[in-house]
Amino acid sequence: MEAVLGDSRRIWRVRPHDEGVIDRLIRGANLPPVVAQLMASRGVADASTAKQFLNSKLTDLRDPSLLPGVSKATQLILDAARQSVPIVVYGDYDADGMTGSAILVNTLRLLGADVAYHVPNRLEDGYGLNQAAIERLAGRGKRMIISVDCGITSVSCATLCRKLGVSLIITDHHTFGTEIPDADAIVHPRLPGTTYPFGELCGAGVAFKLAWSLCQAECGQAKVTPPMRKLLMQCLSLAAIGTVADVVPLVDENRVLVTHGLRTLLERPLPGLWELLKQVGLDKRDRLAAEDIAFTLAPRLNAAGRLGQAQLAVELLTIERAADQAADVEPTSPSSDSSQSDRATMLAEYINGLNGTRETLQRSVQLAANKQARADFDPDGDPALVLAGVNWHAGVIGVVAGKLAEKYAKPVIVISMDNTGRADAVGSGRVGGTGIDLHAALAQCEERLVRFGGHKAAGGITIAENQIEAFRGDFCEAVAQQWADGDLVAELVIDAETTLGQLNLASLSAMETMAPFGAGNPRPVLIARGITLDTPAKTMGKGDRHMSVALRQGNRKIRAVAFGCGDWCDDLNGAAGPIEIAFRPVINDFNGFKSVEAHLIDWRLQSTPNEVRVDEGHSSRPVGSAVERPLKTTQRTE
Repeated sequence: MEAVLGDSRRIWRVRPHDEGVIDRLIRGANLPPVVAQLMASRGVADASTAKQFLNSKLTDLRDPSLLPGVSKATQLILDAARQSVPIVVYGDYDADGMTGSAILVNTLRLLGADVAYHVPNRLEDGYGLNQAAIERLAGRGKRMIISVDCGITSVSCATLCRKLGVSLIITDHHTFGTEIPDADAIVHPRLPGTTYPFGELCGAGVAFKLAWSLCQAECGQAKVTPPMRKLLMQCLSLAAIGTVADVVPLVDENRVLVTHGLRTLLERPLPGLWELLKQVGLDKRDRLAAEDIAFTLAPRLNAAGRLGQAQLAVELLTIERAADQAADVEPTSPSSDSSQSDRATMLAEYINGLNGTRETLQRSVQLAANKQARADFDPDGDPALVLAGVNWHAGVIGVVAGKLAEKYAKPVIVISMDNTGRADAVGSGRVGGTGIDLHAALAQCEERLVRFGGHKAAGGITIAENQIEAFRGDFCEAVAQQWADGDLVAELVIDAETTLGQLNLASLSAMETMAPFGAGNPRPVLIARGITLDTPAKTMGKGDRHMSVALRQGNRKIRAVAFGCGDWCDDLNGAAGPIEIAFRPVINDFNGFKSVEAHLIDWRLQSTPNEVRVDEGHSSRPVGSAVERPLKTTQRTE
């Protein structure tokens, strides 16, 4: 039986558990049973690995000199800085690119370099290095370009830089094309011919490693000066934002960057970030979670890029406080430069406002795209969806593609066509949790496209309008081939089965030790059966987009919410008999009162035991055996 999520189809798969591994983790790593079971289900099999995972240290970051290309780039950049060569940091317009750009700008300023920054306008310039922009920068006397989060496929731009006498340093993490650009240096964790052990750094993570290397090289030793150490700790907070925003796996070095970056974000924030934290109410928190970045900070930075204002976001992240580099300054201390402080406040207010505009545009495009999917295509039967509309705002089509990919559990590409028909259309694609390799599928359709880029989970295209129908057929065929060849199915992966009575503040506090949660280490998803509605489901939030409901299992009641699923209400209220729910348990802290809450991901009518897959393969076996026993906790709440 398949699980119904709105209009999508997914199979629920409960991760297998090894009782012996769980017991070893409890004894060897002194873990609470709930944490041991969750970690065992995610493949952690020994105590030392568990301890390293749960106790991320800054010393777990690899020396920056090990990152491919960083040593050569460091020397070239330092030489340019010492010779006052005009340098421009050329970033991408998403949160990863913005934060990575700010890292290098702030670092080069501290080193005394002649540095400026340039971020392309998403709506006019498109993604990545741009030949017209390079020519303009060269005309203004810039003699070194350092790319951030882009450039690895910019072969023609590298050739142009050679012709113009402009040094090009590429820092990127995206998938390579068939040819490597002829740049002066390339910093990339997966550079061909190299063996860096962790290839999942984002653009800001790569920029942080380069900034760290620059500071070490300037000092002539691994230990840097106090001002440089303070700068790097602030850069750590920027790297954390970029890492979470770019949805790279929160494991290995990324886990370290986010864990310590979240602390620095509150303890020693950059002036602009502090103003943004105040705008969204995060300045009063005792601690921040990765979700605070994913759902609050990153969308606001991305809103600036989506609406063509990325330059202002980078400016916010590079505003300096007088004496900030020389001594520690409390976050609440007023800036000695009132004009800088006023500018930071104004930018933070403006960027926060842009997010509201972005949400309105996104809702409009999402409604239109979803209507097209249901009216003109078969969202249940087609292997993928390619949706196109005139004047759909190009800044939000990626978010919409992501929402629909999750809704329909299949790859979705959303294309915005020019209202005059004279300019090429632009599109953005997402694969949701399907396991489809989007970049590979796009590569099979390359002859239909003007250009494309991205990675396995997300990508962008430029396409002539008269090629959209042919591309739709080719893309669906490429995705169908991956579904068949990989024997892939759209799944909802569940960590364990539980009862509502087992969910209490103690068990959830234990789960929180596994944070930061995100890609590669998602917040635990649990399944509970025999659930009934204690009160009817009702919509909530602006536009009735969300849903709230009180659920009951035996004597235990719990509040549940489902974000973006207001359309579930009628079906849920009309459900005949008990239901099963898949959800993420969270601690809701409202006015100082903490309670356990369920964030619903999916629900369905009560199934029979053999209707949930519990193994890594494709066979089924009954739930309720030892391998997927109910979640163990240290105590129960009646």
